[in-house]
Amino acid sequence: MKSSELLKELSGKSLDELREKLVELRRQQMTLRMQLATGQLAQNDQVRNVRRDIARVKTIITQTIKQGDAA
Repeated sequence: MKSSELLKELSGKSLDELREKLVELRRQQMTLRMQLATGQLAQNDQVRNVRRDIARVKTIITQTIKQGDAA
């Protein structure tokens, strides 16, 4: 999924949905780390992409919280 598509998808979600997405991405990251450690991971760029997606979700969570405080 492209980053612009992910941002569009995440921007419309509630704070609870964003937190669920974060947990899902962290689980995926852990799975990828295990595959990388055991030599089973064929596409090493997946680790980087998931890490960046986690950062995007965290950024949107922070922005959502700040917008809630400002309102």
